[in-house]
Amino acid sequence: MFLKIFIAYLCAISVVSIAVCIYDKFAAKHITKHRTPEAVLLLLSALGGSVAMLVTMLLIRHKTKHAKFMIGIPVIILAQAAIAAAVILLI
Repeated sequence: MFLKIFIAYLCAISVVSIAVCIYDKFAAKHITKHRTPEAVLLLLSALGGSVAMLVTMLLIRHKTKHAKFMIGIPVIILAQAAIAAAVILLI
């Protein structure tokens, strides 16, 4: 039961991450007053949307010149993988 809820959560946070990233790319070109703060993008990554956020950023070429994202998000992914491995080993 927990696994189903966790997978549903990861799917939901990934969809939100994708949507926010695409919106910010659109806002960067058209609505410069209503940009998504970088902290929000990183927070969504830390909350579980890191893989979706990284793939989306690479596909739409958004924030790919920012080291904070191109180094930070892969570090978040590695940290999440380490935590997942630790949890699996402890169970």
